[in-house]
Amino acid sequence: MENVLIQEIVTHYENDVGMLIPMLQDLQAEFGYLSVEQLRGLSTQLEIPLTRIYGVATFYSSFRLAPKGQHEVTFCMGTVCYLKGADKISATICEEFKIEPGGTTDDRLFTLQAVNCVGACALAPVMLVDGKYYDGVTRESALEIIHGLSSDEESAEKEAEAV
Repeated sequence: MENVLIQEIVTHYENDVGMLIPMLQDLQAEFGYLSVEQLRGLSTQLEIPLTRIYGVATFYSSFRLAPKGQHEVTFCMGTVCYLKGADKISATICEEFKIEPGGTTDDRLFTLQAVNCVGACALAPVMLVDGKYYDGVTRESALEIIHGLSSDEESAEKEAEAV
């Protein structure tokens, strides 16, 4: 199926290598991320080196090379947040969930990303979960928020099974 879709995308852009970014965007829109297999398929279809495609996919931060978690946890690492301990809070989260910034937990429940600034310096340190801002977070409160999401997921699954 992926190869058929890749072929359709390449044909849509008339095999124009200059349209590589929109092709990658279309693939990611369909699957949520760009797999190695998809990049190889695109390389074959366009008859260009895989390294060129990989270079474009890794250069732009909008492209994902791994599946995104159900919940997106974003940590501000701007100057004010950093000075108020954001790096230590992020490290605690990474240690607790055994992931690195940019990574996704094995159960695909959480994706953690660090960003330069979220524009909420007065609320530092700031964490966003699925777009919702949490201000003045500490190591403890950040873990509590994230574990709360995990508990909510388990409760929802149990309710769905009971129905």
